[in-house]
Amino acid sequence: MVASGMIDDPVELARYREANYGRLGARTYPYADHDMLRLVTDWCVWLFAFDDAFCESDRRAAEIARALPQLLTVLDDVDDLAGVRVENPFARAMLDIKGRVIASANADQLDRWRSVTKDYLFAQVWEAANREDAVVPTYGDYIFMRRRTGAMLTVFALIDLATGHPLTPDDWRHPDVRAITESANDVVVWDNDLLSYAKERHGVNSRNNLVSVLARHRHRSIQHAMNHIGRMRDEAILRMLVLRSELESLRSEAVTGYVRGLEHWISGSIDYSLTSTRYTRAWQGTSAPRVIRHERH
Repeated sequence: MVASGMIDDPVELARYREANYGRLGARTYPYADHDMLRLVTDWCVWLFAFDDAFCESDRRAAEIARALPQLLTVLDDVDDLAGVRVENPFARAMLDIKGRVIASANADQLDRWRSVTKDYLFAQVWEAANREDAVVPTYGDYIFMRRRTGAMLTVFALIDLATGHPLTPDDWRHPDVRAITESANDVVVWDNDLLSYAKERHGVNSRNNLVSVLARHRHRSIQHAMNHIGRMRDEAILRMLVLRSELESLRSEAVTGYVRGLEHWISGSIDYSLTSTRYTRAWQGTSAPRVIRHERH
């Protein structure tokens, strides 16, 4: 981050060091070798920095849109960009990460990562428009777009790089693989909405949270909204268990490793969030509602 210039404020850098973002990579990719763990961790840190600079701020949708050309140029140009001047610090860091993805990925894996990363970037414009116009998105719109604004598909796309067992295009398009990916995505981003609500509820991005969506459009209290998200999460986990059983019949080492990687992301992101100052500091001195869970799940 220092080398790329994504963050140059000493106070902000100290806050990032204190948050121990490296532990997220260690918990969500525990099977990765050293070089791959550095890659996936650097990508997670890039996402955190981009989120803080563009998504947890008062940046206007047009301002984010104007930042897209250099980022998309980096993603789309698979050839050498040595002759292209990359001024945006986030684009410079992404160029470094993309080069390391290219070194480890086959063409299908690279295209998958590039595609979902572009979806993530475009989704940030939608989220910024909600902030700008003080809009709480509808339930249906939020569920659909949260699967993109949460960036989970971009980190899921690196799972089979880290396992060393690439998914084939047929594996990736398999309906049960797509379904279990969607459910895992939902679980992680809904968990994040719950865990980050204390941090976001008084901020500029408070409307882009499932708790706020349910409270506004389903006329629920904050506590009831959180309880409902807990039940939604339980149902998504049950879908994953059924789908995992179905996918075991494929007897594919790549698919099995990918599914296990999704499970590591669910457990690892919770473990990290419950210990990182990025979230825990916002809980101090608050009386934030608790989520009532069902023990059978």
